[in-house]
Amino acid sequence: MKILHTSDWHVGRTFHGVDLLEDQRAVLDAIAAVVTELSIDVVLIAGDVYDRAVPSADAVQLCNAALEKIRAAGAIIIATPGNHDSATRLGAGAAFTGAGGLHLRTCVADIDAPVVLSDEHGEVAFYGVPYLEPEAVKTELGAPAARSHQEVLSAAMDNVRKHVLDSGDRRSIVLAHAFVVGGVASESERPITVGGVETVAASVFDGVDYVALGHLHTPQVVSERVRYSGSPLPYSFGERDHRKSVWVIDLGADGIESIDQVHLPLIRGLSEVTDTLEGLLTSPRYAEYEQHYVSAVLTDEVRPMDAMRKLQERFPHAVHLRWDCPRKLATVSYSDRVRGQSDLDIARRFFEDAWTDPDEEHLRLVEQALAESRQEAAKLRA
Repeated sequence: MKILHTSDWHVGRTFHGVDLLEDQRAVLDAIAAVVTELSIDVVLIAGDVYDRAVPSADAVQLCNAALEKIRAAGAIIIATPGNHDSATRLGAGAAFTGAGGLHLRTCVADIDAPVVLSDEHGEVAFYGVPYLEPEAVKTELGAPAARSHQEVLSAAMDNVRKHVLDSGDRRSIVLAHAFVVGGVASESERPITVGGVETVAASVFDGVDYVALGHLHTPQVVSERVRYSGSPLPYSFGERDHRKSVWVIDLGADGIESIDQVHLPLIRGLSEVTDTLEGLLTSPRYAEYEQHYVSAVLTDEVRPMDAMRKLQERFPHAVHLRWDCPRKLATVSYSDRVRGQSDLDIARRFFEDAWTDPDEEHLRLVEQALAESRQEAAKLRA
């Protein structure tokens, strides 16, 4: 049996305010193409299918189209929710979709009720562990004292292992959405919990043949049988050098025979560039980034006016801009910096820090305004 492990599609996510639906459509089409090319039997989606609990109509339409293409390519699909999805909404209609080859494992009660598929070597049990919020699920899992992700996932996996043992000699796969110790986070994951301990030990997942993890967006190997596929697209500039991929697992009679990493196409590059506005607009060395998502750091002495509009004339997908003034402010408090200075001196410093060196006309107008302000204040006191 050939199994493809993916996760963290985050369908409907934006990138610095830019709609990513077309990028997501392209990369999910690429996953469907891998299913066809490699004759994949089962596709696992380990959580965060959508980016939010209530996805937009366009996001739902795109996701449904992607699932239909994967199913049409010949693969059974098994998906679980992550910390971004709504388990209830993702699982709506699960009793019916399973008959069509889309198995949505979204309920705590179904953790020890696997999807069972067969190949020439016998049965394979796929256990879907949805994202578990400790306070919400501890009682249902029979662990009322549990407070951490480690404790509730341990309780969930105890149920899985018991079912594996009770079911006899068959191969077993687990899908889960968690932050496992040894995994490396990137900038685009949002915290999986508020307060408490969010990480879990890899040993929690002992006793099964393979663990398909979701949550961390970088493809990585926690252990030979415990892996993150990562997200199919980069969702932060910190991921601009990541090569996105899926894992393809070849399951034989005695368990895993091989695991291959299959790279996904880069839909649009991400680049960070640092220069003056004029340099970014004219230098030929930035030509290769013109169709990338661009984050620009400007080093002009004076903050340029209308900089983003000008940047987007050359880099139409520029999405982020920061001015890094070469004249760094001293690392002391504002009150210490201005102590003993006159109002005019403070105004001069404000011009220098926020704009440019003031000329005499600027200072004359400021001094006039300060004098008028003092006069008004004196009238009020009188």
